[in-house]
Amino acid sequence: MLILLKRIFFGLLLLSALAVGYYVYELWAFASDIQKPHIVRDEQMDKPNKPGIPVWGGKERVNILLMGVDSRERSLDEMPRSDSMIIVSIDPAAKTYDLFSVLRDTYVNIPGYGPSRINAALGHGGPSLAMQTVSEFAGLPIDYYVITDFEGFKGLVDAVGGVEFEVEKDMYYHDPADKGKYDINLKKGRQLLDGEKALQYVRFRHDAMSDYTRTERQRKFLSVLADKMKQSTTMLQLPEILESMRPYVQTNLSSLDMLKLAALSLTLDGKLAEGHQLPQPGAFREANRGGSVLVPSVEKVQAFVREILSRPVELTEENGKTEGAGSAPDGQGQP
Repeated sequence: MLILLKRIFFGLLLLSALAVGYYVYELWAFASDIQKPHIVRDEQMDKPNKPGIPVWGGKERVNILLMGVDSRERSLDEMPRSDSMIIVSIDPAAKTYDLFSVLRDTYVNIPGYGPSRINAALGHGGPSLAMQTVSEFAGLPIDYYVITDFEGFKGLVDAVGGVEFEVEKDMYYHDPADKGKYDINLKKGRQLLDGEKALQYVRFRHDAMSDYTRTERQRKFLSVLADKMKQSTTMLQLPEILESMRPYVQTNLSSLDMLKLAALSLTLDGKLAEGHQLPQPGAFREANRGGSVLVPSVEKVQAFVREILSRPVELTEENGKTEGAGSAPDGQGQP
């Protein structure tokens, strides 16, 4: 009987090791594929003396620029503007993260090109120029990016089985492109959003506050989606999730850094995630530069970011969990 129990025990250990190995292999293969510039070329990376990508130690704060692009009817040689830009700032020590939505009509200096809307940086020089532009605007070191297009976002939401979500109002918009394929038609109320409906929700901007409320919706949905992806049932679907996203995601994160972030993501507390808009209210004025734009006070924006990320971490009496965003970014202190 003892021998039989030992065999069962070692058999279970072997199966566990094989399962872990399989998931690590799938993630590694996925990470290797999405490092190729198959969505957007990076003109900085094409240069002979291209800058190196820093190695993330896994303990210091890391800032990642998420960019959503519309790849419909576009070849790789056509450089798109970013439809959405979100800085994800993760504090591994405090196990918290903050989301900073960058309004796409923000009028800033794009290095080498001059003043323009910030979402034009990607089209001018690819991800490296977009990271540099956003970094100089927000006063944050940004060395990593992740790009996805409409289909990648839809595939991710569908792969996790959809997301239970409260749609705050009726939303309707007819998109003349693609014969109405990207029309928006959502009803108010709590419902299970599949990939198609989730994309409609985060794209909708046809209301009084336009991009202000759209970016708020994006941050809110991404936080709920992140929580859904941490569920154990979802983790079992990891190979399917990665396969669905593979053609639609591009990044400069190394395979090892992606493994570190995947492990870290399981420990982050989404309930403590903070969402912010850049430029924040009171830090910009509206102007006309070939269309309506937002001219920011870069000093106020950077002071705001420093203040948010330098808040102390505290414990709540109710649940003993950390609150606040933790330590300030490297080289940044109180404003």
